[in-house]
Amino acid sequence: MSTFNRAQVIDDNFVAMLKNWSEPAARRVGMDEAVAPGATLIGRDAVELLESQMTCRHLDLIARWLRSKDAAFYTIGSAGHEGNAVVGRATRHTDPAFLHYRSGGFVVERSRKVPGIDIIYDVVLSQAASAEDPIAGGRHKVWGSVPLWILPQTSTIASQLPKAVGTAIGIQRARHLGKTLPIPEDSITVCSFGDASCNHSTAQGAFNSAQWAAFQHLPVPVLFVCEDNGIGISVHTPTNWVETSFSSRPGLKYFRGNALDLVECHQVVTDAVAYCRSHRAPTFLHLKTVRMLGHAGSDFEPAYHSMEEIAAAEAKDPLLASARLVIESGLMSAQEVLARYEALRTRTAKAAEKVVTRPRLTTAAEVLKPLAPYTPDAVNQEARRTIDPAKRIDVFGGEAKLPERLEPRHLAVQINSALFDLMAKYPEIAVFGEDVAQKGGVYYVTAGLFKKFKAARVFNTLLDEQTILGLAQGFANVGLLPMPEIQYLAYFHNACDQIRGEACSLQFFSQNQYRNPMVVRMASLAYQKGFGGHFHNDNSIAALRDIPGLVIACPSRGDDAAAMLRTCVALAKVDGRVVAFLEPIALYMTKDLHEPNDGAWSFAYPSPEVAVPLGQPRIYNESAKDLLIITFGNGAYMSLRVAKRLESQDGINVRIMDLRWLSPLNTDEIVRHAEACGKVLVVDEGRRSGGVGEGIVTTIAERAKRHIPVDRVVGEDTYIPLGPAANLVLPSEEAIEAAARKLHASQP
Repeated sequence: MSTFNRAQVIDDNFVAMLKNWSEPAARRVGMDEAVAPGATLIGRDAVELLESQMTCRHLDLIARWLRSKDAAFYTIGSAGHEGNAVVGRATRHTDPAFLHYRSGGFVVERSRKVPGIDIIYDVVLSQAASAEDPIAGGRHKVWGSVPLWILPQTSTIASQLPKAVGTAIGIQRARHLGKTLPIPEDSITVCSFGDASCNHSTAQGAFNSAQWAAFQHLPVPVLFVCEDNGIGISVHTPTNWVETSFSSRPGLKYFRGNALDLVECHQVVTDAVAYCRSHRAPTFLHLKTVRMLGHAGSDFEPAYHSMEEIAAAEAKDPLLASARLVIESGLMSAQEVLARYEALRTRTAKAAEKVVTRPRLTTAAEVLKPLAPYTPDAVNQEARRTIDPAKRIDVFGGEAKLPERLEPRHLAVQINSALFDLMAKYPEIAVFGEDVAQKGGVYYVTAGLFKKFKAARVFNTLLDEQTILGLAQGFANVGLLPMPEIQYLAYFHNACDQIRGEACSLQFFSQNQYRNPMVVRMASLAYQKGFGGHFHNDNSIAALRDIPGLVIACPSRGDDAAAMLRTCVALAKVDGRVVAFLEPIALYMTKDLHEPNDGAWSFAYPSPEVAVPLGQPRIYNESAKDLLIITFGNGAYMSLRVAKRLESQDGINVRIMDLRWLSPLNTDEIVRHAEACGKVLVVDEGRRSGGVGEGIVTTIAERAKRHIPVDRVVGEDTYIPLGPAANLVLPSEEAIEAAARKLHASQP
């Protein structure tokens, strides 16, 4: 036997201890008696927790065996962390859980709480990427279960913490708004992670946001469970670092327990859960564990640990300690424990034998099915659904003040009116972000909402975009419909993974069984005057376009913005979609188009039954065939000005397509209009690399039935500088006009 096959070693060690056990039971404990004086752990707890721990161990062992046969694809295990089964026992199956990848014991133990779950078979299905895996359907090995309220995620280097905090805060917020919760009102959220993850900025932000809220006496019933094994892959955590860092933080109650000792662990976990549930306060549960079998099956641990160090860790195996407790308490004999261990081995092996015969995903369509659900008829019907006129009259302060009865207005006002309308229509909507409440936002787009809808539905957050988007996910988990605001597009990049790795992946990795609908509003794009620099003049949306399943909307005029917002909210409400709504800052207050005071960029507010379907562009001068300009945002505004000059000076008739929806692109409409005009100029205020223009050009090249000359006017691949220098690296009307003339004069 190779000494490097440590899975075999720890298995043999456990079996050998049981086979060689010769000592009589030290005491006789009944199933309903405490296993030690004053202990909260009773005999039944000890026996069932040991069984869960042994089950978890066999799941680790079978994963490695299947991987050796190329029949499974995930070997990060829970060996040494099985004490987290106590957390699974002490919490309810309706307490939403966001789990560390070593929390297998928790999952196994929690599965006891719901009849009919074969946790061994389900986990092996997931390990083997079977299409019959009940949570992810073969898309990834995740800890997840709908009946057990375990929400899946794959990026667990602290990225699950913000949404756990958001869910905890959302429980009370939903209650306050009279929303029927899908879980009991006194639920807590459980969030487990490793000691190395504590140092991640995402984790620190989540701890801080929970403390920040608790400091203001807001309920935040989140149980942070730090499974501290002392190492992150190969980097050791400094001795006592976690305890020193977290034991005295204000607003964060600290508990410390030894997860290798069931008696102590049960006492500490019981106290921590009770505190969190009764005080509705953030609680830090620090559990000492040990890591065995390295980081994963591919990790060659002897490269950074001596064999003596590896063996010393294995000597702390929690299964050894739990078995000793059960045997010494007279609850089971060593032979009975061994028999149960071997029975679990047999059961796991039989599950594996069956799983390897089960189907996997075989087509791209199968893989993509839950990624971006879209039911257009239902969405459009919901977007156009109206409410009692009297309710709108009350919200806007009188019939004469209904926005559709007022004179044409500019973009910022139209968005503001749409938000009033939507909040009247959907009582579950919550608007939040930096400065959105009393101030009404940096550009006053949310002005008046706080006064009308009060702090339960419109509130300021701390300055942390990861927290804002974590709140959004958490609120959605408990049935609210969040509309967070990110103050500037550039600030989104501080928290991109909360959308990319978490929000937009949830439907994909749960087969649409879980969803976190939201509409994220962002003040966006460039061309600001007097307030520049790249953090306020960010023209790059490449990171957004790269997120699978994300809908990106970008209106250029007020009536479109209002009608598109209705569809965005309907997409979230009906299909659970995540939507980014980009608002061009430079056009917020723009009223005129061609001449001063012409009012040509101010529009009447669309009546409540008007909505713009997903993907539908706005076409200007559709009869024109000399040239097609495809653009969006500020580009639409500039292109219209250029088109008027081209027509008046040279008789060039330009058709303009304002995309309005940047993802998914309406490729059918792009190709149709491109073929009708024969020549296409793409005006993309984004950068040359990664911009929307690349997708447009590719679409035409791949799908047009004939050669169509295409040119682009785009931003340079650079950050946006301060002041007038910004105009040197962004598309200009002069550049658009020159390119249009050149393209029109070229041979087809």
